[in-house]
Amino acid sequence: MSLPSSARSTWTQHRRVGEADVYSLTDGQFGLDGGAMFGNVPKVLWERRAPADHLNRIRLRINPLLIRLGGRNILVETGFWDGGDEKFETIYALDRDETLFRGLEEVGLTPDDIHTVINTHLHFDHAGRNTTLLGDPTFPNARYVVQAAELQEATHTHERNRASYIPETFQPILDAGLFDAVDGEQELLPGLSVLPVPGHNLGQQAVVLRSGGQTLVYTADMLPTLAHAPYPYITGYDLYPVTTLEHKRKYLPQWYEAGALICTPHDPDVAFAKLVEGKKGGFELVAAE
Repeated sequence: MSLPSSARSTWTQHRRVGEADVYSLTDGQFGLDGGAMFGNVPKVLWERRAPADHLNRIRLRINPLLIRLGGRNILVETGFWDGGDEKFETIYALDRDETLFRGLEEVGLTPDDIHTVINTHLHFDHAGRNTTLLGDPTFPNARYVVQAAELQEATHTHERNRASYIPETFQPILDAGLFDAVDGEQELLPGLSVLPVPGHNLGQQAVVLRSGGQTLVYTADMLPTLAHAPYPYITGYDLYPVTTLEHKRKYLPQWYEAGALICTPHDPDVAFAKLVEGKKGGFELVAAE
C-alpha cells in the first residue's frame, strides 16, 4: 500500500464524558479517491489537508466508537467488510494494521459483551463487520439500531448507491430480527441519542452523547474527517449534497456552542476533535487537547 503511514501511535484512545467512558477504536485504514472525497473543491485546496498517493487516493481510517454508559456497552459502527477479494482490497488499499476486535480485547471485552450496535448507516466501510464471514451476527447479544429510512435504502438500492451496500453485512441481521429500526431522533439511553443527518444518503444518523454537562458527537459521514468541517467540503459520494450543507449549517454552530467533542468515522490521525471558528467564517476541526 502506497498511502502515507498513520501519525497515530496508539489506536485505542479513551475519554471520560460525564458518566460515560468513551473509547475510539480502529479497524484499520484504507484509501479513497481524493477528488471523490472532496466533491467540487479543487485539488489544490484539499490536498493541503489530505495528501494523495500516485493513484490520487487519500488515507482514511475506520474509527468505531465504544461507549460504556449505565452498565451497557454500545458500539458505534462495526468496521470494514472482511469478505472482499484481492481486487477489492487493492482498490481500497485496505490495511488491517489494527482491528476492532483487538481494540475490544484491549478494554476487556469480546463481541459477546456488546449490548447495542449503532449503525450510522449500512455502507460496507461502516457496517461491514455486522456479520461474520459465515453469515452470523458478529455481536450475537446485541440489538442493531438503524434508521428505518436506511433499511429501506439498503434493501431497495439503485444504480447510484448499489456499490455501497453489501447484503451479506445486513441481511442476516434483518433475517434474525435483530434490527431496531428507529424513525428520526430517539434517545436510546438517558443522555445517548441518535440524530438523523441525511445528505450522504437518506438514512444516515449521527450519535450524540450528553452526560455531566459534556457533549460528544459521532458525526457519521456528514463529517468523514477533520478536513471536512468547512461548509463547502462535502464528498462527491453524498447523494444529496445540499442537504448535507443544510445540516452542517444547522448543527455545527450548536456543537461549537456546546464545546462538543467531535468524533469522525474516517480521520486517519485524530480520534477526538473540537470545532473552532474558521478564518473565513464557518468552522474548522482541530485535535482536542
